[in-house]
Amino acid sequence: MATLTYVYADSTAVLGPLAHLAEPHSYDLCADHAERLTAPRGWEVVRLTPAFLDAGPTPDDLSALADAVREAGRVRPAPEPPSVTETARRGHLRVLRGEDD
Repeated sequence: MATLTYVYADSTAVLGPLAHLAEPHSYDLCADHAERLTAPRGWEVVRLTPAFLDAGPTPDDLSALADAVREAGRVRPAPEPPSVTETARRGHLRVLRGEDD
């Protein structure tokens, strides 16, 4: 895996190790695409590492995926009908008042 960063002012494409943070004008590439990268005519390609290995998923990647799946499957309570109003809240507990109260 590698991160491709375009430096437009210098007409340079820089291929380096996978970045930990997202940056503007940066793109993550698999090892195959990093090896085959070419730049537009007049641009220079700077490779900070001679070979890019496809490391596969890390435990952090798997944890992030599990968290995303868990969040997507979380049951969300149905919204209250218009006749019910929340009057107070303490932690996860709510006091509701209906039309009849």
